[in-house]
Amino acid sequence: MKKTILITGANKGIGLELVKRYAHTENVLAVCRTSSAELDALPVSIYRDIDIRRNSSIKSLVSDIGDQKIDLFLNVAGILSQEDIFELDSDAIDRISDQFEVNALGPVKLVAAFLDKIVNGGKIIMVTSRMGSVEDNTSGSRLGYRMSKAALNIASKSLSVDLKPRHISVGIIHPGSVQTDMTNNRGLITVIESVDMIVERIKDLSLETSGVFFHASGEILPW
Repeated sequence: MKKTILITGANKGIGLELVKRYAHTENVLAVCRTSSAELDALPVSIYRDIDIRRNSSIKSLVSDIGDQKIDLFLNVAGILSQEDIFELDSDAIDRISDQFEVNALGPVKLVAAFLDKIVNGGKIIMVTSRMGSVEDNTSGSRLGYRMSKAALNIASKSLSVDLKPRHISVGIIHPGSVQTDMTNNRGLITVIESVDMIVERIKDLSLETSGVFFHASGEILPW
């Protein structure tokens, strides 16, 4: 029996590659703001014009998906910009706020909205970043991205505790330094290499490893 998998950020990068991995074997619900030719060509259900910053957009998504139950919930969508303390003008503050809305609050709001649709024993994956690690921060800068991912990490840890009675596992996964539009293709590994590892982490995820901060490689990262 096919599993139903919801994937955000499905139109490009890591999200698109995850859609490709599951498209021919599972029932995939691909969520994005705008679609892409590659996504349109896949045999999946596409939900366009979804802005996870807007409660009305999330409500519309829940309504459109209807009574479908979700086995695997993949929060991939994210944004990245550069801010530091030396140029913290009003535009930089706005960018920091946007990153909190998309990277931290967005995934939590989505999980809350779909909570009664996620099956008992299901899995939730939060694609985060080691840039959200306090101990691992040796280069500074990137204030909005670092703060938003640290917030996502602690929220995900809380979810792992809160949802344990329903046997729902929460994976907190850093995908690696990946060559995507977000990094201007300056990463150390390809999207395919990253997703190869992420898929293995999803397979291995259990209640025992729920709430652990993992590198896609399987290394446990410091908070």
